[in-house]
Amino acid sequence: MLWRTIRSMDVMMHSSSFLLPKLQQPANTPVKNYALVVLNQHLPRSMPRLWSHANLRICADGGANRIFDEMFQMTNDEDEKATRNRYIPEIIEGDMDSIRPEIKLFYSSQGSKISDKSHNQETTDLHKCISRIHHHTPDHEKANLCVLVTGALGGRFDHEAANINVLYLFSDMRIVLLSDDCLIRLLPRTHRHELYIESSVEGPHCGLFPVGAPSTSTTTTGLKWNLSESKMRFGSMISTSNIVQSAKVTVQSDADLLWTISLRKPDLKSS
Repeated sequence: MLWRTIRSMDVMMHSSSFLLPKLQQPANTPVKNYALVVLNQHLPRSMPRLWSHANLRICADGGANRIFDEMFQMTNDEDEKATRNRYIPEIIEGDMDSIRPEIKLFYSSQGSKISDKSHNQETTDLHKCISRIHHHTPDHEKANLCVLVTGALGGRFDHEAANINVLYLFSDMRIVLLSDDCLIRLLPRTHRHELYIESSVEGPHCGLFPVGAPSTSTTTTGLKWNLSESKMRFGSMISTSNIVQSAKVTVQSDADLLWTISLRKPDLKSS
């Protein structure tokens, strides 16, 4: 219990600076290293910017179709072939039941590693991708890594639930699920959390709620309707349709919480 108490006093900082152009990155951003996982849903408007921030890009099976088909329309490029040659994922991972054969061949010829996990039907493609990143990232580097996931929200709800479950399965990693409308991240109960709001690209609407286990005490600052040692659970009170009112939001809870915040339409004129 003493170890748990000490850990709960550690501060974990969060920022959505990956939605900002590289030249506008704040000096105190809590994460310097990004990985990008692309699932098989329409790409968000911010995809070119997310791609530019990432040091590792992994397409989960049919996510490769999305890069091949949709990336050109999101750029100012005039040459579609040149665009496709420029946006090459380092890895394509999954059970290979969605990627089109000609696209698999194209990316393989461009140097992408094809990781066929069709023998493993026990986990989702997102789980496979995160597991790869988790396995190949030393423990001391995990705190400086953030995994950005596109295509995890929208579509079938059971897929969304499975993607949210991955946040809990890999709670020692920073993972952000992104759509055009919002983002979701897990706030583990082992830490106090400071969320630095990038108001030009996110907010003001936000939500905070436990999934899987109730919270008997959650306290926040920086919101229009703050919580003070509040109880939250499904079937009772959860914090939805709240409003960010400060550049920094703090959260402390005795339960793992999901944080979600609305996203603004980005200005993509600068990369």
